[in-house]
Parts: sequence; structure tokens; C-alpha cells
Amino acid sequence: MKKIIVVFVFAVQFAIYSQNIRESLEEILAEPFFDTTLAAVNVYNLTKGLDEYKKNNSLLMRPASNMKVITTAAALKYLGIDFNFETRLCYDGEIEGSELKGNLYVKGGGDPDFQTSDLDDFVADVKKLGIKKINGSLIGDVSFKDSLFWGSGWMWDDDPSTDAPYLSALNINSNCITIIVTINEQGKIDITSEPETHYVKPISFLRETSTPKERITITRDYINRTNDILVKGEYEKSKALRIITPLNVYKPEFYFLQLLKEKFANEEIEIVDGLNISKLPAGAKEISKIERSFGEVIVNLNKTSDNLSAEMTLLAMGQRYSEGPASAKKGLKMIDSLIIECGFNPRNYRIEDGSGVSHYTLVSVELLTGILKYMYYEQPELQKVLEESFPNAGIDGTLKSRMKGTLAESNLRAKTGTLSGVSCLTGYVTGKGGDKYAFSIMIQNHVAKTSRAIEYQNRICEILANN
Repeated sequence: MKKIIVVFVFAVQFAIYSQNIRESLEEILAEPFFDTTLAAVNVYNLTKGLDEYKKNNSLLMRPASNMKVITTAAALKYLGIDFNFETRLCYDGEIEGSELKGNLYVKGGGDPDFQTSDLDDFVADVKKLGIKKINGSLIGDVSFKDSLFWGSGWMWDDDPSTDAPYLSALNINSNCITIIVTINEQGKIDITSEPETHYVKPISFLRETSTPKERITITRDYINRTNDILVKGEYEKSKALRIITPLNVYKPEFYFLQLLKEKFANEEIEIVDGLNISKLPAGAKEISKIERSFGEVIVNLNKTSDNLSAEMTLLAMGQRYSEGPASAKKGLKMIDSLIIECGFNPRNYRIEDGSGVSHYTLVSVELLTGILKYMYYEQPELQKVLEESFPNAGIDGTLKSRMKGTLAESNLRAKTGTLSGVSCLTGYVTGKGGDKYAFSIMIQNHVAKTSRAIEYQNRICEILANN
């Protein structure tokens, strides 16, 4: 009899507890903002194995960068944290004294986190061989992937934003460059870049005036698909000014090769025949290679919501399990495999890329939460890696400035997602009572500032953290 009473009391307490969550969330979602804006919310109690709240659970919506939750979960399962992205330095011909009578090759393997500083290792390895002259070309092998430089459903007018990087087998500096315009009090204009390179060409259309009416803009001539940097606008006479703008670059494989060529020039290593793109020939000899594990890549991918990293991860899955050049289509087969493994039907969703930049991709909060549940229950070691790669509320990544001073701070770990009219948040949080939740919040078709949607997401998360 006592057992029955105890079970009954627990059931009543849990019903009240769940009702409080439901009532609180319903109160938020009944506010006027949602009269014209669509919201879907799923909250699942992982500790008790019960649904806490569902609204528009299976409705298809654009996930934006919440797509990265799916991509990285699939990559953890099918690639593993020890999978390496490789960039190889090779040569053909023969080395005679200080001269390479042949070509130098860089074979790209889709490393999304390759930086200018990594080139120093390649230069050092060439110097160790005593080479001072390459009597041939510096050649990039980009056969790792297909020729598509953007994902399906990416918007043409996102160019030249760093959120829409051009995709290549040879990537460097996230395929972006930072342009710095400095104007001193004497009106001298200085346009530089970080890193410094001749790959981009700055063109100034700036005008000096005592009453500036047109603000200064920095862009790349993306309409004509060039790397000309256009600086336009008006600046005030006798007033110092400094403007910094990051931009993507066109043909990042040549950007990679140009930066490497300039590094060689700094070390007085001559390349006779310039830059080219071709496949690494059979019999070419390897000088060295730079490897980067997926365990390293996933952190930047989710913390900063790096689109290039997500797309290269999708390609890596496709290349590992299919023959021929990597493609998004091949990688998406592995996404489908994860969806099936989680108990869902891939035909119920439309997925076009790995990053969520695509406006064609459609998933549900039910699927997103379902993947978090699957990782938690069925892949606990991988789930830990996934959760720790998410931004930590109030601490780092894209959640660094959110939910500070609440119980969600340094507790909630979740992936943000933003497109025009779309704001999403999916992840894990532990309540004050010790229960752990998986949740997904998708808000879209709003015309207000994104900060409004974020405010509602924060309030929902704070309710979960307080329970």
C-alpha cells in the first residue's frame, strides 16, 4: 500500500511539475509577437524519459545553422573524432642541387581550418630539401571534391559575406580576407589586408568632403566575380578614420596558392612558371602533409557556427563512403543514415547542405530533438563531444553574451541558427532540480529584429534551467 501511495504522490508531483513548464511556455508563445510569427518547440526530459512540451512538433521549418547539429552528429558517428583532413605537399621531377626540375603540388583534402601560419611548415619543409628554385609551377590539386563552389539553395546576394564562403578542396583563412581602410587627419588613404597579399586588388572611390552624406562601404566586386576590392563613400576632411571589413574571396584555391607563393618569395625561393590547377600525377613524391582531426574541427564548427567547416565535414562523409570526388549529394546519404538510425524517415524532410545556409532545407524540432535523444541514450561518449562543441550560454561562441546572470549561464549548451526571418536554438540544459533536457526552438517568418526572437528563446531556456 505504501508503494502505491509513493508512486501516486510522485505521479501527481510530476504532473504538476510538467504542467508548470507547459503553462509557462504556453504563456510565452501566446504573446502578440507570435500572432504573425511561426514557432515550433520541443522539450524532452532525458532524465525521466518523458516529453515535457510540444508545439508544432512535426512542422517543417528552416533550421538555419541548427542543421549543424545534424551534420556534426552524423560526422561523429560515421567519421569519428580521429578522422583527419589532409593537405599534402608533393613534387614531380627531380631535385638537382638547389633546383627542383619539376612542379610543386599541394593536394587539398578539404581542411576547413587551414591558416596562413600553416604555410610556414610547408615552406620550412621545402627549405630543408635545399630548394631555392622551382623550375616549374606551383599547382593545386582540388580533385577531392566536385566543382560546385556553393551549396544548393544558397542566396546569390549573400556574396561577398563571410557567411557564404566559396567552397574548395584547398581552403585557407576560412576563404576570407579582412580589408582595413585607414584615413589620417591629412586625408591620406591607406587600404591594406590581413593577411597581406596581392591576391586582392583595392580600388578606391572615396571622396573628401566637409559634410559627408554617403557612408563608406567596403565590398568585393562579386557581380563580376573578381577579387577587386571596392571602397566607396565620403569621409570628413581633417578627421581620422579606420574601417575593418571581412569579405569572402573568389577562387580560394588560387588564394591558397598565391599566399604560399608569397611565403616562398619571402624566403627567396623562386617559382618560375606561376600558379595552376591540375591533378597530382602518379609517382609524385610527398614532401610533407598537414593533418587536422575532426575532433579539432567540430569545436570551431559549432562554437562559431562556421559554414565552411560544416560543408567540408559533409563532403568528407561523402568522400569516405563513396567513390570519386566528394559532393554534398554523397554526404547527404550519411545524413539520411543517421535519420534512419534515430527512427525517422528521411523522405519526410528536405536537406540540401551541411551548414543550414540553404533556404531549401526543411526539418522539424521533433527530428532535431530526436537526434539529441539518440546521441544521449545510444552514443553517450560521442554525445559528450557533441554537447561540449556547442556554445556555452554566457561563456563562449555564439551564446557568449546570452543568458548571463541566469541559471542557464555556464549550464546550457546549444547551437544557434540565424537566417533572414529565422532564429533557432537546439541543445541541452540541466534544470535546477537536476533533470537534463534536450530541446529545440525554431522561430521563423518574423520581420522584427532577430533580437526579439532571441529574447523569447532565452526566456524559454531560463524556464527550463529554473525547474
